[in-house]
Amino acid sequence: MNEKILIPSFKEALKFWFKLGFISFGGPAGQISIMHEYVVEKMKWISEIKFLNALNYCMLLPGPEAQQLATFIGWIMHKNKGGLAAGILFVLPSAFILLILSVLYVNFGNIPIVYSFFSGLKPAIVAIVLTALLKISKKSLTDYFNIAIAVSSFTAIYFFHIEFPVIIISTILISLIKSFFFDKNSDTNSVDDIVTETGGKFKPLKILAGLAVFFILWIIPLVCIRSVSNDFVFWNDMIMFFTKSAFVTFGGAYSVLTYVAQVAVNNFNWLSSSQMIDGLALGETTPGPLIMVLTFVGFMGGYNHFDSSVISGTMALIVTTYYTFLPSFMFIFTGAPLIEYTQSNKKILNILKPVTAAVTGVILNLCVYIAVTVIFPVENNFTEVNFFGIIWILVSFVMLQFYNVNIMKWIAVSAIAGLIKYLLI
Repeated sequence: MNEKILIPSFKEALKFWFKLGFISFGGPAGQISIMHEYVVEKMKWISEIKFLNALNYCMLLPGPEAQQLATFIGWIMHKNKGGLAAGILFVLPSAFILLILSVLYVNFGNIPIVYSFFSGLKPAIVAIVLTALLKISKKSLTDYFNIAIAVSSFTAIYFFHIEFPVIIISTILISLIKSFFFDKNSDTNSVDDIVTETGGKFKPLKILAGLAVFFILWIIPLVCIRSVSNDFVFWNDMIMFFTKSAFVTFGGAYSVLTYVAQVAVNNFNWLSSSQMIDGLALGETTPGPLIMVLTFVGFMGGYNHFDSSVISGTMALIVTTYYTFLPSFMFIFTGAPLIEYTQSNKKILNILKPVTAAVTGVILNLCVYIAVTVIFPVENNFTEVNFFGIIWILVSFVMLQFYNVNIMKWIAVSAIAGLIKYLLI
């Protein structure tokens, strides 16, 4: 028997999307669970099948899958206005909270008692990334080829400082070559045969129109900034960098954060390694997708570049948020037919699988990067060791990996541990 679907009014759905933006803790898994429990099980706004199909589509895309899923569900129920409302409200509260935290951070972050909280949070972040790495490894490193991809990915980014987008593109090319020469079982689906779930034909012109709208929305702020700014080079670098970051966010936020740390810290000098980890700690304590950490990076870039200007930092945070999430809306509004094709085409799925393996190597690099910064707090000085950091990394890993302690609760415990260490020592 078909399940009865009760499509809500736009106002009713708007209330839920607004609430979700403030309670979406727990990373993508927690956020997806909240949406499933409410829109499928409790309210029956969409069917189980549609929810799972939408989730499958979003898992294939670069970008924050939970935010894209919210956008997709909003679109299913109320078309473009529903998708915009759901997607924007998913990130807006988090952006606002991170703005407040960023302002507090640059004004009070160097006060010893405030800094003590971060001394406990940073080792916990290492353990959080490590547990995420293990979960992804179990799913992605299923054969020798994928293990080789992961090792090569880590070697490329850690030892040779090759940028993340280059690693992803190279992995796809290697996978294409492998598929063409070695994988005999291929999917022969023709583009002409593609039919969407709603029965409509795949229409390339519709996708081109969507790309045109995306380009217009991308170029307008850039032109406006150029007309009023005395330092367009900074803003152009920021827009280009975060746009590129949005298009290579395969495997979740932890993968792209390696790239962001590599470029924002080492190339642009927008913030220090320690500040980058502080931003990751702040991002873990706020609702919304973890990729919101990029807005902290943007804030610090504007703040530091324009001589400790909170106004410039705020403008940079807004610009970063806009260009980080604009591609996500483009993927949902214009790419649903194409996404559905990749969902049903086994050959394409097999080509994309090694990308997850490459992401595993990149996340390992992030884990090492954070761990080195925590354990050796003085840059380029390996004689001064943070023994508390080592101990708390191990304790945090055990609690998260073997006792399944809630991440938000453990973050609070870690902050208190840092405070206790400061008061006792």
